[in-house]
Amino acid sequence: MAARLCLDNLSGIADRVAVPGYTRESLSPGIVHIGVGNFHRAHQGVYLHRLFEQGLDRDWAIIGAGLKPYDRTMRETLERQDCLTTVVELDPRAYSAFVIGSMIDYAEVEPQSLISVLARPEIRIVSTTVTEGGYYVDARTGGFDRTHPDIVADAGNADAPQTVFGVLIAALKARREAGLAPFTVMSCDNLPDNGCVTRSAVLGLAGSMPGGIGRWIEDNVAFPNSMVDCITPATGDRERQLVRDRYGIEDGAPVVCEPFRQWVLEDDFPAGRPTLERVGVTFVDDVGPYELMKLWILNGGHAAIAYPSALLGYELVHEAMADPTIRTFLTRLERSEILPVVPKIPGVDFDAYLTQVIGRFSNSAVGDTIPRLCLDGSNRQPKFILPTIRARLGQGLPVDGLALEVALWCRYCAGADEAGSEIAIADENAETLKAKALEARGEPDAFLRMPGIFGPLADDSRFREAFAAALRALWANGTRATLEAYIAATGPD
Repeated sequence: MAARLCLDNLSGIADRVAVPGYTRESLSPGIVHIGVGNFHRAHQGVYLHRLFEQGLDRDWAIIGAGLKPYDRTMRETLERQDCLTTVVELDPRAYSAFVIGSMIDYAEVEPQSLISVLARPEIRIVSTTVTEGGYYVDARTGGFDRTHPDIVADAGNADAPQTVFGVLIAALKARREAGLAPFTVMSCDNLPDNGCVTRSAVLGLAGSMPGGIGRWIEDNVAFPNSMVDCITPATGDRERQLVRDRYGIEDGAPVVCEPFRQWVLEDDFPAGRPTLERVGVTFVDDVGPYELMKLWILNGGHAAIAYPSALLGYELVHEAMADPTIRTFLTRLERSEILPVVPKIPGVDFDAYLTQVIGRFSNSAVGDTIPRLCLDGSNRQPKFILPTIRARLGQGLPVDGLALEVALWCRYCAGADEAGSEIAIADENAETLKAKALEARGEPDAFLRMPGIFGPLADDSRFREAFAAALRALWANGTRATLEAYIAATGPD
C-alpha cells in the first residue's frame, strides 16, 4: 500500500527511496522562491538538498511563494505533504528517486502576506521563476513596458501591489525603513540577461513610485544573471501513478526530470549565499556567453523541432527525434545557422554540447511532450530564435533555416496539422496569432506585422523574403517535403 508523503512517514518510505538525511528542525530559511513549479524543485531545490545532505549551509532553506491562482493549488498540495517533493530522474538505463526537503514552508498566496515574509531579516535571497513572458518586456524596444495595465496599476497603488515586481519593491521599502540590508534578487528564468531584465522591471516600476525607493534599489540591490537547465516535464496522472506504483509513495505533486542539470551563476550576493559550488554550480564573472549557448542551442533547438513535430502529428519529443527528417533538420539548422554565431566560450566545445542536447531530446524515459515545447510561442520565439536571426543578419549571413523555423510556427498557428486535426494554440495571444497566420497564407508579411513580437525584424527584406519563401513552400508542399528540401540544400553534415 502506498504511503502518503509527509514528515511522519519518511522513516517508512526510506526503504523505497532516499530520504533527507537532515531533519526539518536543523533547517532555517534564507531564500524565498516566487513561482514554485516543477523546474524550481528539480533544479534549485535539488541543489540545496544536496548541500544540506553534506551538512552545509542549513540556514539557506527555501520558503515557497507565489501570487497567481495556480500558486494556491500548489501551496495546498505541498502543505499537505510538509513541503516535501519526490524527484524522479528519468535515465532510460535506470530510474532513480529521492525525496527532497529543502523547502520548509510556503507563504500565503496574498501580496501583503508575502511582503511580510520578504521583509524578515533572515531572508537574504529572493529567487524567481515567473516564466519568460512575465517580465513586461516591450518587444519593440527591448526595454521595460511601463504602459502595461498591471504596471500602471501597481505604480498608482504602491502599498497594495499585485505584480511580483511591485511586491519586491514593497518588501525592499519595508526593509529599508526597518534598517535591514536588502535581499539579492535572483532570476532563474530562461531568458537572456535574466538578472538585468529583472532589474529593469523592478527599477522601471520603482521609478514611477514616490519616496526615492528606485534610486535606493539601484544603489543597493544585486540582480545576478544566471543560466539554468534541466528538462522537466509537467506533472500529471502519469507521473503521480509512476511514483505510486514504482515507489509506493502518494505524492500530490512529484517531479520527474532528466538526470542532467546545470546552473551557471554570477557571483554577486552582497547579503551572502550558500556555497553551491560544493554541489556543482559554476560561479562566473559573466554568465552571458553561457546563457546564449543554452538559449540559442538548446531552447532554440526545442523550438526548431516543436512546430514541425506538431504539424506531423507527434505527441512525444523522443518519438519526433526518432524521425530522421526532424532529427536531421535540427542538426543541420544548428550546425549551419546557430552554432556559427553563438559567442565562443573558452574551453567549451559547442558541437559536443549539441551532441549532448540531441541525446537529451531523445531520452525516451522523460516523456517530454511536443505541446509543452509549442507553449507560449509569442514569448519564446523572441528570446530563443529571433536573436539568432538578428545576429546572422548583422553579420550578413543567410537565415533560410531560421526563417523556415518561424514559418513553421506560423503554419502551426493556422490551427490545424497536416492531417487536418485541430491544434489548440496554448498562447496568451492565440487569437491574434491564428488570425495573422491564416491571413499570411495569402500574404506572408501579415504574420510579421506583430511589432510586439518581431519588432524591426519585420522590416528586414532578407528575413521577409526568406520567411515568405518558406511559408509558401509549407502550404504548397507540406511540412516533410519542405524540411527535406532544406536538408538537401544544406548538403551533408
